[in-house]
Amino acid sequence: MEIKKIAGALGAEVSGVDLAREFDPATIDAIRRAWLEHCVIFFREQSLTSAQFMALAECFGTPVEYPFVKGLPGFPCITPVVKLEHERANFGGIWHSDTTYLSEPPMGTLLFACELPPVGGDTLFANQYLAYETLSDGLRQTLDGLVAISSSAKADVSKTREDRLKTDGRADAKREYTAEQPVVRTHPETGRRALYVNVAHTAHFKGWSEQESAPLLNFLFQHQTKPEFTCRFNWRAGSIALWDNRCAQHNPVNDYHGFRRVMHRITLAGDRPR
Repeated sequence: MEIKKIAGALGAEVSGVDLAREFDPATIDAIRRAWLEHCVIFFREQSLTSAQFMALAECFGTPVEYPFVKGLPGFPCITPVVKLEHERANFGGIWHSDTTYLSEPPMGTLLFACELPPVGGDTLFANQYLAYETLSDGLRQTLDGLVAISSSAKADVSKTREDRLKTDGRADAKREYTAEQPVVRTHPETGRRALYVNVAHTAHFKGWSEQESAPLLNFLFQHQTKPEFTCRFNWRAGSIALWDNRCAQHNPVNDYHGFRRVMHRITLAGDRPR
């Protein structure tokens, strides 16, 4: 197995492994260490059935269902992430950490590329350790004591779900999910501090109005996705990404209108951020 960084801030490509095979504990441990070190890791030229994809995910955590969209038949924890030829919005097409509007957001996500456009459809990732560590001492002290309210109903991200809700929406989904999250969280495995707000879901600070919160939140939203904190991954069919939702954000680029893009996603159960 070889691990090669793809950018200065985060991201590494792992080669020399066949993810359809059963893994010994030492291999899984090595992959997990790479994941924790690089925040997101990538694999190329993988061929997995849905059952094998689930088995792979279970090596790293407990798969959980997505609250808004139905999973694949027989595999409720595998969510299809689809944009069709006639659609203009791409599912989740905004900078975000997955489902921070849940009290226990997922610790990680696996995404498997099934069908891709001829060009475009890359995904950007941003290191939230660096986003926090590069703030001034004074601002870090202010943020360390703040709690943010996350909502699933912010307009910009709601629009990205509309096409999928029409075709694959879950009948039992709530109209809105909300949760309180620390603005800065401590990673339970690495012990590092990471900025934990995102433009898709963070509505306002607890005890502050949306109007009062907006100036500081807007600064943080712009700061946390600076180019020097990011990497960009160019997908090919059979590529897999595994990212750490506790310290990395992602943004799928919507630059392939008129073409189909089909991905399969599994999220892994997390704990309550602290």
